[in-house]
Amino acid sequence: MHKDLLVLRDEMVNELSQNILSFWLNAVDDKRGGFYGRIDGNGVLHPEADKGAVLNARMLWTFSAAYRVLGRPEYLDAATRAMDYILDKFWDKENGGVYWTVDCNGNPKDTKKQIYAQGFVIYGLSEYARATGSQRALDKAKELFYIIEKYAFDKELNGYFEAFTADWHEIEDMRLSAKDANEKKTMNTHLHILEPYANLYRVWKDEQLEQQLRNLISIFATQITNSETAHFDLFFDEYWNKKGNFVSYGHDIEGSWLIHEAALVLGDEALVESISPLVKRIAEASTQGLQSDGSMIYETNLDANHTDTDRHWWVQAETVVGFFSLFEHFGSELGLQRAVGCWEFIKKNLIADGGEWYWSVAADGSKNTTDDRAGLWKCPYHNGRMCLELAERIAHLASPTAR
Repeated sequence: MHKDLLVLRDEMVNELSQNILSFWLNAVDDKRGGFYGRIDGNGVLHPEADKGAVLNARMLWTFSAAYRVLGRPEYLDAATRAMDYILDKFWDKENGGVYWTVDCNGNPKDTKKQIYAQGFVIYGLSEYARATGSQRALDKAKELFYIIEKYAFDKELNGYFEAFTADWHEIEDMRLSAKDANEKKTMNTHLHILEPYANLYRVWKDEQLEQQLRNLISIFATQITNSETAHFDLFFDEYWNKKGNFVSYGHDIEGSWLIHEAALVLGDEALVESISPLVKRIAEASTQGLQSDGSMIYETNLDANHTDTDRHWWVQAETVVGFFSLFEHFGSELGLQRAVGCWEFIKKNLIADGGEWYWSVAADGSKNTTDDRAGLWKCPYHNGRMCLELAERIAHLASPTAR
């Protein structure tokens, strides 16, 4: 075992507890419940901001996982707060599923049913069940699984549709955000169904869940991963015709390790062996965005011949995990070097004064204080998971029975 790995583990635990989670523990909304919906890029709290399902679900996952790994009671309290708020305020008690946003007082605001958000709530609930043994959390995660399969799974053409109205009918605007194409199927939503289904399978060995998780791995192998470039294609119509020509380097490296993790969770050695060459190929394709300073740039629009060279917080976090995974599972020393190189970039450029990380830094090193430090999308999930994944993986390498 590398002598520096235990130092790296200590750095990850310290970053998680002293910088990331300490920041989010100060975002507790004691007046209205749950957590505040927005802290801007300058660290200013906006208590009247709407609250998002994705933020709260990611809070639930992060604090549940942190409690499972580190055992600190304040993390369990925060996880329970997140779960209770989701089930009380975001859950549509008439139609099932969770709303996209509620206002600062917890009243439904944007009531669309984005499948991406349903997936993240499963991710959070299943992790809470994993950490605590909560039957309530597991039952609600199962309920959401059945809802997704009932309304969003395309039984004719395979895959999952993007979004629906509150009562599960077709909706005109299916986009996750303004920057996304308005298409019926996307890489991003499929990735974040694969991820929670794998986590749910850890605590619920259900036959239908196993079947759908295997199917998702197959969809990534045959539909989403471009056979020529090994990058993920991002947008599709319902017939799986590719729409647009984008490369998202962060999703490539994130997806490489999540696909591999899903196969490992299934416990099928033949599947792991068969998918491993693709996992390594996707990770290698992502290195087209890797820079000499260790960072990973955001994306390229090939149709417009434009590359966004900003270094986004989540892309860097996933770069660290993805390349470390290559070291852990395939013995790649280059993978370890790349993971450590990106972590060094993060330490020098992204960690914000006052806690958390900046949204991004530009190629010239200037920090982005325009975008939020906490908001509908900015959560402790990517960077918190980076810390937790490396802490667990290094412990596993030191003692194979630890993970």
